[in-house]
Amino acid sequence: MKTLRFLPLIALLFTACAGEPPFDATGTFEATEVTLSSEVAGRIVSLTAQEGDTVAAGELIALVDTSALYLQKLQLRAQSRSVDEGRPDVSAQAAALRSDIARQQHELERLRRLHHDGAATDKQVDDAEAILRTTEKQLGGLLSTLSRSDRSLTAQRASVDLQVAQIDDRIARCRTLAPTAGTVLERYAEPGEMATVGRPLVRLADLTNVYLRAYVTSEQLASIRLGQRVRVTADFGGDQRFDYAGRVTWIAAESEFTPKGIQTRDSRANLVYAVKVAVRNDGRIKLGTYGELHLR
Repeated sequence: MKTLRFLPLIALLFTACAGEPPFDATGTFEATEVTLSSEVAGRIVSLTAQEGDTVAAGELIALVDTSALYLQKLQLRAQSRSVDEGRPDVSAQAAALRSDIARQQHELERLRRLHHDGAATDKQVDDAEAILRTTEKQLGGLLSTLSRSDRSLTAQRASVDLQVAQIDDRIARCRTLAPTAGTVLERYAEPGEMATVGRPLVRLADLTNVYLRAYVTSEQLASIRLGQRVRVTADFGGDQRFDYAGRVTWIAAESEFTPKGIQTRDSRANLVYAVKVAVRNDGRIKLGTYGELHLR
């Protein structure tokens, strides 16, 4: 009779235990996705990445036609050579005047010696000095003119070099490279089509390092912290359930209403906090797979 008296209480305890969910939070698996877009307009001459392909960081994904840019670069190179060929030879153009100055200085010294001995007049010495000053002024003017011309040509060359650098940058932007290793999830263009600035070409995702986006209640926040090691269960349906080691990498700063289809330990909770749990994928986890978070 005593045993029968406690049966309702035991049944109640089993019922309460059976009603407690075997998880702390649920969510779906996601990955960091990158959409690669064209940075220039032009015809797509190459787009080798196929959906499902694995690409390495820095690998060429797409190439836009660079023929017109290359011809512009050749034209600028020709302008650069023309500028260099028009640069004045200062030494050669000033050589004749320098020679005249040296000769006139020698003549002036000769006349001064003759004047000292009384064999030359003051006028002869003065005339020689005037001729020397005139020639020196001519040399100064020529050097000034040549220097201005050289500076102008140097500025022109710098401008052409800058335009060449801009063309090189535009040519580089014709090459779309994978910023990180990942798997091609979707391909939006085909070779031969016209690319426009900002047009998406492919979408990549790192499927090796995925994360479970789960939702916890405010009461559970005290039991979870950044860097915490947790257990994650991927549910593939039926008896296909696999456990993975996970690490909490992000906790939302603000609460939100419980998303549709998400379960929590407290089914009455209206506001929940999103958390991200990093998981190393062994190849079985697919984006959107249902997962459970176990804090203990």
